[in-house]
Amino acid sequence: MQDIGNILDNRVLLVALVACVIAQLLKLIIEVIQNRKLSVQVLVTTGGMPSSHSALVTALATGVGQTVGWSSSEFAVATVFAIIVMYDAAGVRQAAGKQARILNQMIDELFNEHPEFNQDRLKELLGHTPFEVIAGFALGITISCLARYAY
Repeated sequence: MQDIGNILDNRVLLVALVACVIAQLLKLIIEVIQNRKLSVQVLVTTGGMPSSHSALVTALATGVGQTVGWSSSEFAVATVFAIIVMYDAAGVRQAAGKQARILNQMIDELFNEHPEFNQDRLKELLGHTPFEVIAGFALGITISCLARYAY
């Protein structure tokens, strides 16, 4: 049980999680403003503005740099991890989303000719635009810096 208490005392981890939660809440607010309706599903789906993955890993890397030092190995590992996650969010998952969109169009056309086939659609919104990743990046740094000055 003491280990769980130690985890909850980890300020860097808590700030990173707070950045992620704030990003998810911002997605909900942006969804309400854009579509004039409350869609709680936004909180558990991938993609959207801002990238909560980017906010999480950027706040984590920034917190590690603030706590352990900017020249530490720990900061280097956290930064490389953050770069990989953000590249994946904007690159690989975005490309997979585009492929899903094309495959869904093909499925739609196929079902017009053969309606007896199963019509399962692929999820199209998997990744983020570069702007959404940059917004998450900026949010993560901001939250970590604000938390640093709050303590």
